Amino acid sequence: MQVSDPPHKSPVKRGLQVGIPVAAGVLVVVLAWLAGPGLLGIHPKSPGAPVDAQITKAVDCSVPGAAETVSFKLGGKPRQGALDSCGHGKDEHLQVLVSDDAPADGVVSVTMPDTTAGAQDLRAPIALALLVFACFCGGMYAYLVIRGPGKLALLS
Repeated sequence: MQVSDPPHKSPVKRGLQVGIPVAAGVLVVVLAWLAGPGLLGIHPKSPGAPVDAQITKAVDCSVPGAAETVSFKLGGKPRQGALDSCGHGKDEHLQVLVSDDAPADGVVSVTMPDTTAGAQDLRAPIALALLVFACFCGGMYAYLVIRGPGKLALLS
């Protein structure tokens, strides 16, 4: 039995056929982007514990690669740390983050609480790209079902 082609579709129906799957895919990707990396099972590493510190050696910002020296208490012991920063005054009090895997002795590398080293992890961009590809495939499937001939045509 021969299935006849559906009658000519209006531009509005064509727009709906393409627009609805595209809008649904874009909505899914935007919501995933706004939900953040936790949605994709990617959790940032804990930067460390905040501690109160005092600048012991201040460095002028005109020096390239400046690193100031700070003193703080970690586990009840006085420690020295290297802070990749400049422009603070000597004996200035501030809060720094000490990494959880800090060495037991020696100079510890510390950071400011409002900065992070950055993620060099490719899982988040790859996961988002796969999500976009999945939305594209789902949209194409919906488009093919909608425009299909005969009984499968939903908006024809």
